[in-house]
Amino acid sequence: MEVRSENVQVRCDKLQAPGIPRTRLQVWFIRVCSSILLWTCLVQLVAVGELWHPKFFPNITNKVPWITLVPRNVDAVVQSPPPLVPPRNYTSNGFLKVSCNGGLNQMRAAICDMVTVARLLNLTLVVPELDKTSFWADPSNFEDIFNVRHFIDSLRDEVRIVRRLPKKYSRKYGYSPMEMPPVSWSNEKYYLQQILPLFSKHKVLHFNRTDARLANNGIPFDLQKLRCRVNFRGLKFTPKIETLGYELVRILQEKGPFVALHLRYEMDMLAFSGCTHGCSMEEAEELKRLRYAYPWWREKEIVSEERRSQGLCPLTPEEAALVLQALGIDKDTHIYIAAGEIYGGEKRLAALRAAFPRIVRKEMLLDPAELQLFQNHSSQMAALDFMASTASDIFIPTYDGNMAKVVEGHRRYLGFKKSILLDRKILVGLLDMHHNGTLSFNEFTVAVRLAHEKRMGQPTRRRVIADKPKEEDYFYANPQECFCEGTNCADLPGYGNLSGIQGAKVSDLLS
Repeated sequence: MEVRSENVQVRCDKLQAPGIPRTRLQVWFIRVCSSILLWTCLVQLVAVGELWHPKFFPNITNKVPWITLVPRNVDAVVQSPPPLVPPRNYTSNGFLKVSCNGGLNQMRAAICDMVTVARLLNLTLVVPELDKTSFWADPSNFEDIFNVRHFIDSLRDEVRIVRRLPKKYSRKYGYSPMEMPPVSWSNEKYYLQQILPLFSKHKVLHFNRTDARLANNGIPFDLQKLRCRVNFRGLKFTPKIETLGYELVRILQEKGPFVALHLRYEMDMLAFSGCTHGCSMEEAEELKRLRYAYPWWREKEIVSEERRSQGLCPLTPEEAALVLQALGIDKDTHIYIAAGEIYGGEKRLAALRAAFPRIVRKEMLLDPAELQLFQNHSSQMAALDFMASTASDIFIPTYDGNMAKVVEGHRRYLGFKKSILLDRKILVGLLDMHHNGTLSFNEFTVAVRLAHEKRMGQPTRRRVIADKPKEEDYFYANPQECFCEGTNCADLPGYGNLSGIQGAKVSDLLS
């Protein structure tokens, strides 16, 4: 007997019941069972299709309300999970334990570096520990922010990663690993000649600081490509973070094109940098006390105006408003503030909000009950800002910290999406001339646009400054090796044929 449903045939063996006529009840029962089976298979097939590729069944998923599609433009960020690769077979020289320091994006870059070091030295990497003692005091572990199973599985053909040390190497059993910070901005020669020999005496080495411990340049091409792979493929946020992040991006994109403004006018940054321009005497003193309270912030006595004139201070909200207006950002554009609590609160945002009334924050857009799960977890909150900034139509950081650089690199990787990289040293001079009446707003506008025509995130080679790694371009801001095919980047003089992807002028941006 055949039961047909939407051109799909399911054959059932004839019922062996000689002498007993088939009743309508039997036929009805068979049809119901077949329909249930068919619909169960269909729903499972659609679910699997959406898991592996969100556009696998576009006509079906549009009609099934409980299947959530990835928001517009976010599909470029989400990577389909690759099949499980066979593990690399090698004899491990020992275990590398690392404790990352800093905020989310500083730790992200450090994790990429430490995977690369483990691969270079044929080590077994222990899942990194995250910073819990910094200014933010975030208690999150690696698995609270990143998908640890994906991290281990996706890199298994390069390096062996374990969740924890074997018991015999734990402190509980009396083992004390050698603890040290590797030298900053080191190349492969340092790790091969200075670090690898240590494993002949110590089976476990603990790096207690990991920020900027691998050079930007002069690293073998295959290791640079591995840094890319970890950054763009190996590190995925947890499903909890991704789900809420996609919801945030969906809400923003439904409102139309939006600008992500990384307004780094936060208490920790102002205290650390010593930048108090626009602050009251009481606020400046409060920031100074905070700077002295944290011993790892080495500089204590800082002249704010001197630092500002060098372009080393984040723009104030008032300065940011003027710069956005000069760049021609329409006043009705939605401006997403990708930052934590702004120093001075809503009062300090008054000028920016007056210029751009459609300022939004994640706290304004997301369900408070959902966001409550992220409270007091600054790195998890930063992950939401990271997702919104990466998906935005334009990204504008007011300070070139770790988040600004890592987001910039991701946007380059996603097709050189527009990122306006502000030249604060030039802007400070222009802003002061405008404030003292030397420069009209029209003249200010022209000068700002000319200064940033070639600072839109266009394809360009990383700037190398010998013996001055802090002053050269950061690898994760412009990971040019990630865009190369083959075994080197010799075919990318200025990214050559890629220059047409974004080479945008300010006039194109503003039209």
